[in-house]
Amino acid sequence: MPTYDYKCLDCGHLFEKFQRITEEPLTNCPKCNGTVKRLIGAGAGTIFKGSGFYQTDYKNKSKKPDTGSSTKKNDSTSEKK
Repeated sequence: MPTYDYKCLDCGHLFEKFQRITEEPLTNCPKCNGTVKRLIGAGAGTIFKGSGFYQTDYKNKSKKPDTGSSTKKNDSTSEKK
C-alpha cells in the first residue's frame, strides 16, 4: 500500500496517509477540517537487492585473463636442467 501526501488548502498543513490504491482520496484536513489536495509524489526510489549492484562486484575489463602460459614455461625449463 502506498503512502500519499496531502496538503490542506486552508491552513497549509502537510501530512501523509497510508492508503490502498482503490481508496478514495481524503477530502478533509485532520488539523482544521479544511479542504485537502492529494499531491503528486516522486514515489519510492528503486531498491536493488542481491549481488551485482556494486562496482566491486564487476570484473575489471582492463586486465587480461591469466592463461597460465608463464607457469608452463618455467616448469619446462626447470625440467631440462
